[in-house]
Amino acid sequence: MTQHNVQFCIYCGAKLEHCLVFGETRPVCPACNWIYFEDPKVAVGVVLFQANQVLLTRRIFNPEKGKWSIPTGFMNAHEHPHSAAQRECREETGLDIRVDGLLDILSGRAHPRGSDILLVYRATLLGGSLHAGDDADRAAFFPVDDLPPLAFDFPVRLIQQACNPSAPVIE
Repeated sequence: MTQHNVQFCIYCGAKLEHCLVFGETRPVCPACNWIYFEDPKVAVGVVLFQANQVLLTRRIFNPEKGKWSIPTGFMNAHEHPHSAAQRECREETGLDIRVDGLLDILSGRAHPRGSDILLVYRATLLGGSLHAGDDADRAAFFPVDDLPPLAFDFPVRLIQQACNPSAPVIE
């Protein structure tokens, strides 16, 4: 939900007005003074290698439907980022992972329904059975020098970054 479609106060139900508050025009309740602040959308991603191949999932939704990416998904409120990465990987690929460390933090939406902040983790395979699920119709490992058509620009950069043995990982 963006500030443009917020119309009523979640506390008292009054119709919101747009007012200049803290340097920006925001929806404000004239009855109880509640202010709507749009929170950023946060997502997690996983870069997982097995025998010089990287795990990718094929998207079933637009944009970029039918193209591949690293397993990613939105964090839930009150969820630890490591848990979110493990959950998203399991939901999309059937695989259980150990989060080894933070590979990168990306900002800026890759598409209008995407995240504002993407926390990308390097991971190690623990087990599970590889199969697609959630918002992917395929999950597979690909040689890093022979990748399928990728959605967005960030997966290539992240895969290259993760392949670099001197790439810093924040534990």
